[in-house]
Amino acid sequence: MRDILDVHTHTVASGHAYNSMMEMIHAAQEKELEVYGITEHAPKMPGTCGEFYFHNLKVVPRKHGDLELLLGVELNILDEKGTVDLEEPNLGRMDVAIASLHTPCIKPGSREWNTECLIQAMKNPHINIIGHPDDGRYPLDYEAVVQAAKETHTLLEINNNSLNPRCFRQNARENDLTVLRLCKQYGVSIIMGSDAHWMDDILDHGRAMELLVETDFPEELVVNTQKERLFKFINKYL
Repeated sequence: MRDILDVHTHTVASGHAYNSMMEMIHAAQEKELEVYGITEHAPKMPGTCGEFYFHNLKVVPRKHGDLELLLGVELNILDEKGTVDLEEPNLGRMDVAIASLHTPCIKPGSREWNTECLIQAMKNPHINIIGHPDDGRYPLDYEAVVQAAKETHTLLEINNNSLNPRCFRQNARENDLTVLRLCKQYGVSIIMGSDAHWMDDILDHGRAMELLVETDFPEELVVNTQKERLFKFINKYL
């Protein structure tokens, strides 16, 4: 299976990653990506950049040789209304927007409450991807989440970092298998993301790819295989 893009990565601007933007871009070029995304953590994450950082992304070129660069945000979902921590007009200017549940920003609730947080976030037209919906600390009704992704034209991420044995997220493998089986059943597209906080981890989708093989997941539902598949979901192209 072709794998030519990675749009969930972080630079030193996020506060707990360790390379500059240009170091990450050069690493993506060396790995011959066609599309590369940097999605810094939004302002409610401790230690990350402020809102003006996102306002000024307009100054950064989006073409670097043959590499197409997407600059965006990994939003923090803050409540069951789907509230996120980047406001208009900045959110609407992002090339790509991921929304995720992070423990520093929202405490886990009941299965129903956590599910409502994701579903309401997916109704935001500027949110393209739900990041790492596999964290067992946030129990979810995965069938409801997958159906909402289909209705709202939102990608669900299979996060390679969640599958790292050193990761603090819980039960990711079992939860990702559930997501993949339901996405296969309902015809919902997914995206593999490295969640790289270090340049060598860009395009590291090996653990995620193993689950795609295990579930015999349809290639046509994996947007990493063709940039045109990705573009149908991403702010910059909608």
